[in-house]
Amino acid sequence: MPNAKLRLTVPEEVWLGGITRRYPETRLRVLAAIPDGLSGVGLVEITGPTTDGVVTAMGQQDDVTDIETLQQRDDEALVQFETSDPLLLLPARGSNVPLEMPFDIRDGEVTWEVTAPTEQLSELGEQLDEFGISFSVEYIRQEPGRERLLTDRQREVVEAAVEAGYYDTPRQCSLTELAAEIDIAKSTCSNTLHRAEEAIIKEFIRNESLGDISVS
Repeated sequence: MPNAKLRLTVPEEVWLGGITRRYPETRLRVLAAIPDGLSGVGLVEITGPTTDGVVTAMGQQDDVTDIETLQQRDDEALVQFETSDPLLLLPARGSNVPLEMPFDIRDGEVTWEVTAPTEQLSELGEQLDEFGISFSVEYIRQEPGRERLLTDRQREVVEAAVEAGYYDTPRQCSLTELAAEIDIAKSTCSNTLHRAEEAIIKEFIRNESLGDISVS
């Protein structure tokens, strides 16, 4: 099934586009997002030197109907919000393409990684055009016969963890040190590693049950 990486440009008039361009040095990482009719609920991790400004600006948007700061310290905040303008979710819903979480928004630019049949990817492109969201395709990869085990982001974090000695015995690197090394929040690092480890372990057990494990 094809796997594609897209780079989207959020229109200036959309609140997410305006805020992230006003604070380009701060990253919004969407951890979860659920469309509900014409509205949507999201959970975002905000990281950067202007985190306070971003949170305040979000609360001032007419299209943000509810907002709650779940956690905040230093230059990081975890925020849940509801919006009446979930523009980024509508093309994915209209094309029945599941979005892989998390994805980042910075300076009006969004990076998506999606896996779907060719017809649905084409429909996603049409939906993005229909909603006025310009985009470019960084790559489309075909992996016949099996799904990709890890997303690019999960692979990057796992490889960094291995190189840093996170999986050594005794451990050479703490989770906090690993997160700092790859410049992500500790909670995001933990979540990404957990999802990757879950996928790897389940694949190992599945292959072992099929007698498909080889040791080299």
